[in-house]
Amino acid sequence: MTKSLIKYFIISFTSILLLSCSKSNHTEATDNWKKADEILERIVPPTFHDKIFDITKYGAVGDGNTDCTNSFKLAIDECVKSGGGKVVIPKGTFLTGAIHLKSNTNLFLKEGSVIKFSTDPNKYLPLVFSRWEGVECMNYSSLIYADGQENIAISGSGILDGQSSNENWWSWKGKEEFGWKEGMPHQKNGRDKLFEMGENNIPLEHRIFGEGFYLRPNFIQFYNCKNVLIEGVTLKDSPMWFINPVLCQNVSVLNVKIEGLGPNNDGCNPESSKDVLIQDCYFNNGDDCIAIKSGRNNDGRRINIPSENIVVKNCVMRNGHGGVVLGSEISGGVKNIFVEDCRMDSPNLDRAIRIKTNSVRGGVLENIFVRNLTIGEVSEAILKIDYYYEEGDAGKFAPTVNNVILENITSKKSPFAIWIKAYDHSKVKNLIIRNSKFENVGNDNLLENVENLSFEDVTINNRVIN
Repeated sequence: MTKSLIKYFIISFTSILLLSCSKSNHTEATDNWKKADEILERIVPPTFHDKIFDITKYGAVGDGNTDCTNSFKLAIDECVKSGGGKVVIPKGTFLTGAIHLKSNTNLFLKEGSVIKFSTDPNKYLPLVFSRWEGVECMNYSSLIYADGQENIAISGSGILDGQSSNENWWSWKGKEEFGWKEGMPHQKNGRDKLFEMGENNIPLEHRIFGEGFYLRPNFIQFYNCKNVLIEGVTLKDSPMWFINPVLCQNVSVLNVKIEGLGPNNDGCNPESSKDVLIQDCYFNNGDDCIAIKSGRNNDGRRINIPSENIVVKNCVMRNGHGGVVLGSEISGGVKNIFVEDCRMDSPNLDRAIRIKTNSVRGGVLENIFVRNLTIGEVSEAILKIDYYYEEGDAGKFAPTVNNVILENITSKKSPFAIWIKAYDHSKVKNLIIRNSKFENVGNDNLLENVENLSFEDVTINNRVIN
């Protein structure tokens, strides 16, 4: 056989092999995202009867000063008795305490309507069953709350204003930048006590918090609910997290705008929830824009329900600690997360995609797929996976992170493209970055304990990465 013929066969075989790999990669990517399509087919927003229950018919006055708490309650109760419908907030500013939604009720804000929430903690009593930073307890009601309800919604084009500031809820964080001064109350003692109770399996009936413990409520917490819709509204200045569906199924968060730069002002935190869609939303937050969670430490493992089947589409992330984050209260695990077609850009956005855990939190995190991100600037890394968050490797529950695929990512500026610190006894496994371009990156990738890492058609500062 001549040298030219041998060369021909080598070139032909190599071309066939490359084509086969390319087809295999394309098929794999297609199969992964078919799962997202299946999830979306199951997520169906609730529908409601046409009956209207205008809160002004129940004594509400839209002057911004009159306490309308009882009017909201009366309208919601009447709506439920009548078989469901819309509780309508007309144009005006309505002051209220906690709103508790019930099944088959759509809290509908007309254009020009504003619901302002009182900053008096007593307006969020009696205590309700809650999960606070991933641990179950009795605490202040969230500003809007539901427990065990089906077919509930908050929709329309109005504004939900938590009115939180350094002069009220935010100072409870215990940091001077949020208004706290020496001698003022703060959350540390209550937080430490709750976490200790969770670790020691103290029965729930003894986990009584609220007054004197300073654990800030979330803005919206729906607990153990099915068929949930939050659509069209603007949320401002939460005491703590903004949207927190816990143990919920079939959740749609659509075209929502969230503005809040206070402490722990996470945007949307699905927690131990299943079949969740977050689409066409805008986030400008003092903490993570989206943080997917599943309970903290021993209490998360006690309940042991993951967050799964979550799709994030076409969202915009401005300020925040991370664009889409998994953790850190992730002890129940997470799987089947799909993020696509999002824009992230701010010198005050720390990371685009972030996984934060440790061997105290633990958790199995697997099947995380991200594609088509347009990133302007972030202040740390495009992808950060950190096993040393807070306590580090100080526990017995080493986390598992497996099967993370990022593709079609472009970024204009970041100190790092990829930053990963895992344990040598529990590596990040099966990480693929493909068809991506990272520009103006200040440092080499930091990669500690990654197994089966693949870069496919990736450039960093116009240099091909292998």
